Amino acid sequence: MEALLLGAGLLLGAYVLIYYNLVKAPPCGGIGSLRGRTAVTGANSGIGKMTALELRRGARVVLACRSRERGEAAAFDLRQESGNNEVIFMALDLASLASVRAFATAFLSSEPRLDILIHNAGISSCGRTREAFNLLLRVNHIGPFLLTHLLLPLLKKCSPSRVVVVSSAAHRRGRLDFTRLDRPVVGWRQELRAYADSKLANVLFARELATQLEGTGVTCYAAHPGPVNSDLFLRHLPGWLRPLVRPLAWLVLRAPKGGAQTPLYCALQEGIEPLSGRYFANCRVEEVPPAARDDRAAHRLWEASKRLAGLGSGDEDDDEPHEDPQPEEPTVSEPSPSPQSSPDWSKVTRRIQVKAGPQSPVS
Repeated sequence: MEALLLGAGLLLGAYVLIYYNLVKAPPCGGIGSLRGRTAVTGANSGIGKMTALELRRGARVVLACRSRERGEAAAFDLRQESGNNEVIFMALDLASLASVRAFATAFLSSEPRLDILIHNAGISSCGRTREAFNLLLRVNHIGPFLLTHLLLPLLKKCSPSRVVVVSSAAHRRGRLDFTRLDRPVVGWRQELRAYADSKLANVLFARELATQLEGTGVTCYAAHPGPVNSDLFLRHLPGWLRPLVRPLAWLVLRAPKGGAQTPLYCALQEGIEPLSGRYFANCRVEEVPPAARDDRAAHRLWEASKRLAGLGSGDEDDDEPHEDPQPEEPTVSEPSPSPQSSPDWSKVTRRIQVKAGPQSPVS
């Protein structure tokens, strides 16, 4: 009996050490009033929703979500919880480059400011979807790359402003093969590799973006949320396995609120501007492996991403591979706007065709 109690005590002590040193996230400090600022973030659930819950502290928050039903529900919940009516939903499907362009056009037509852009939407598996392109790279990197590019003029106009790209420690397993970047992903082994590659792309993107934007007042950061118990973790597990994994995940993974701390730190902490382009974990800078600080690879990825996003030289529509059907009209959900403050949506809700986007940050 004594041996059993001793063993249980040792296990409990080990768990406490692991939890407080590896799992529990440090709180994000320095969040003051955000009044007068506008932020865009993915926010259906999990890390995104917790991020939006903090940003709603006086800021106008645009929830960029694929699902209209879930996005509008999240906006309603956040307005109720915070008392801030400046929380709205806009439709964005990062798997569709046409949807990304439509979102950017609608946003630039209706919003005079953009101070914080947080890319925290992503997927860890293709599920049953089979596309003619690398869906994991499209959603986790190419879509955010294109959206950043299209919104850069407004970010520069409102500087100092920030871009935060939510990455992962999985980037350490990434190895980009530029001859196969957009190859379709089939099977769980390829998905694991493609996910790690997309997270490496996030880190290299933040690094190159910082170089491109030096001196503009726009800074950018790659942020690792830590091991988070969220839908991203459980979504693609077999149904029979989820009841077994959920209790374990609750014990060893941090809550979404904890996972939001480092992205919030990168978005809001004063004084980190000289660290633009760096990778953060647990609210501090963390060194990355050589593959993630390779400036030549970062620039090569930038050029490849421009091509895959349809931003190459000449007519963008001609250069864009694997384009998808026209998305539904961009949807914006506002809490009962007054006639005086309502934008003119007659120009927005027509079918949007962008023949040439804003000028690229690089020539």
